[in-house]
Amino acid sequence: MVGSMSLKLLPFVAGCAFASVTYPEIPADLTTPFQQRLAIYGPDAVSVGWNTYGKLEQSCVQYGLSKDNLNTKACSSLSTTYDPSRTWSNVAVLTGLKPATTYYYKIESTNSTVGHFLSPRKPGDKTAFNMDVIIDLGVYGKDGYTTKSTKKDTIPVIDPEVNHTTIGRLAQTVDDYEFIIHPGDFAYADDWYLKFANLLDGKEAYESILEQFYDQMAPISGRKPYMASPGNHEAACSEIPYLNNLCPKGQKNFTEFIHRYENTMPQSYISSSSNPTAQTLARTARSLSNPPFWYSFEYGMAHIIMINTETDFPKAPSGTDGSAKLNGGPFGAPNQQLEFLKADLASVDRSVTPWVIVTGHRPWYSTGDSSNICTPCQDAFEGLFYQYGVDLGIFGHVHNSQRFAPVVNGTADPNGLNDPKAPMYIVAGGAGNIEGLSSIGTKPAYTEFVYADDYSYSTIRLLDAQHLQVDFVKSSTGEILDSSTLYKEHATDFVKQ
Repeated sequence: MVGSMSLKLLPFVAGCAFASVTYPEIPADLTTPFQQRLAIYGPDAVSVGWNTYGKLEQSCVQYGLSKDNLNTKACSSLSTTYDPSRTWSNVAVLTGLKPATTYYYKIESTNSTVGHFLSPRKPGDKTAFNMDVIIDLGVYGKDGYTTKSTKKDTIPVIDPEVNHTTIGRLAQTVDDYEFIIHPGDFAYADDWYLKFANLLDGKEAYESILEQFYDQMAPISGRKPYMASPGNHEAACSEIPYLNNLCPKGQKNFTEFIHRYENTMPQSYISSSSNPTAQTLARTARSLSNPPFWYSFEYGMAHIIMINTETDFPKAPSGTDGSAKLNGGPFGAPNQQLEFLKADLASVDRSVTPWVIVTGHRPWYSTGDSSNICTPCQDAFEGLFYQYGVDLGIFGHVHNSQRFAPVVNGTADPNGLNDPKAPMYIVAGGAGNIEGLSSIGTKPAYTEFVYADDYSYSTIRLLDAQHLQVDFVKSSTGEILDSSTLYKEHATDFVKQ
């Protein structure tokens, strides 16, 4: 949101020449990897993404079951950039992985170290696991916003300058979750003008904030798979229409987001079902998927779908002529995203992956005023959620934590958390960024929990095929603010209501 003070500064900003900014230091070895990020790429595959300050002819990663025996290598020739970025995005996909096994990896460079990760659980594995949800998580430090917390951690090693309680908590609890989903709003680089020291820097401030944020996240995203989809703050170098018109081409239309994640996020999976119809529908969904904007993946008991609430559906808020005036997309053919979602949901075999979780950025259930509600999103997606029995919808955009009773069309499901037909919805947008927390405001009758006193995030615990637990965690202390358990019978292999 843009305040009146920011608007008054626009003429001043527009008339300023760009000054020097505080960028991370460029290493002598331009092959040095930065901003490492893992992603689940397939049932037996993990992508490794990273940025360098020089273009790589070959992007290679060595990996194996021992840090002393990295006997397999994966390479690609993908090394992309955009003007005015200083870095190149690189990727290699590690394949042939044994399920749920610790692997060690080293990005090829004269200046890199060995890391490790847990390979994906095979679809149908009924072992309990946790995943963390962070949304609306911005840069911290001198170009962003720093909390008063003095808590630091050492596992993984976090930059001492970063007093970010959510990143710190993710680092402290790194062995408690198996991957992270982050549906939108990453660095808040487009809010560069909110920091007075950045007012002379323009496009350079935008790029320096991006570099700082992804450097800050690397100890987490280089250790745990980090699944991304877009939010409104990825659209352009500013949400203010006047400043947006001044953005260079490389800072418009989700360009940085595409370069960073297009080749690391998976296409939708080949079906894990033995049902021929499910296999056909899954192939259709795969052909319609468009990572990093919309795609799905499977992990153990879960089928997880990442959707794009910004563009590519009727009246999409960040789309062409959308209400946000960001003029993004389209990134697919007309109705491609909705056709993907329908085919993907219809393909899910609950005997293999009983839990269906869909996550995007903008919610259609939220506390507060109507500006928090994405009505076009509801019109586009809610009917499909209900028809195909989505169990949990995860959203952000509103900067606090919220949980609602299972609900459809504004009416709470009479079964509550005991085998409802309607999806359960949460908002997990309170992770922390320069814009601060959103007030609670008015609460719909089906509101079960809302918290806006401090930064927080959510942990989703898949306990077994019938029980899923949702916890909200206070970032600064690790305190569980709210815990609920959803029971679903999952007696039908293929749901269509």
